[in-house]
Amino acid sequence: MGRQPDIRGFHHVAYRCRDAKETVGFYSGLLGMDFQLAIAEDRVPSTGEHNPYMHIFLDAGNDNVLAFFELPEQPDMGRDENTPVWVQHIAMRVDSVDALLSAKAHLEENGIDVLGPTHHGIFESIYFFDPNGHRLELAADIGTPEQMAKLHRVAPDMLREWSETKKAPGHAAWLHKNTGEETWIR
Repeated sequence: MGRQPDIRGFHHVAYRCRDAKETVGFYSGLLGMDFQLAIAEDRVPSTGEHNPYMHIFLDAGNDNVLAFFELPEQPDMGRDENTPVWVQHIAMRVDSVDALLSAKAHLEENGIDVLGPTHHGIFESIYFFDPNGHRLELAADIGTPEQMAKLHRVAPDMLREWSETKKAPGHAAWLHKNTGEETWIR
C-alpha cells in the first residue's frame, strides 16, 4: 500500500522563457545564480510529442533550482490576463535587510526598475521583472519566532473564515497595523 511522500524540498521549479541565453545572463549576471546545466530535446520525454526545447537550470541556493524552458516552435509566451501581475511571482530569500538594500542598489545601477522595499511585518521585500516578464521578489526575513508561531496558530482559523466569507480575516492584521505609507515603500 502506498504512503504519503516525504517531501525534501523542490527538485526544481520551472517557468517558460523567451530566450535561454538571455535568461541565463540575467539570473547569473545580475543575481549571481550559478548556471548548473542545460537539457535540450526535440521530443518531450514524458509525452513523446515533438516539441523542441532548451531546459536550463540555475542554482538558487540551499539545493533549490530555478529552471526555464525555451520553446521556439510554440506561440509567443504570454501571461494569465485574468490574474493581476503582482500575484504570480518568484520570491527568493536574502540574508538581511542590508543585503536587500544592497541588491536593490545593484539592480538599479544595472538599469532594472525596482519597487520597494515593502514592509510585510515579518519580512521586507523588493520587486522587479526578469527579461521574460516574470515578477521577481527578493525578501529579507525580519519576523521573530513568536510572530511566526502566532501566524502558524491562527492559519487554520483564517483559512476557515476566508472559505466561508471570502473577506480578509483580521487574525493577522497586526502585520500591517500602525504602518504608515512610508513603511510600505521606501
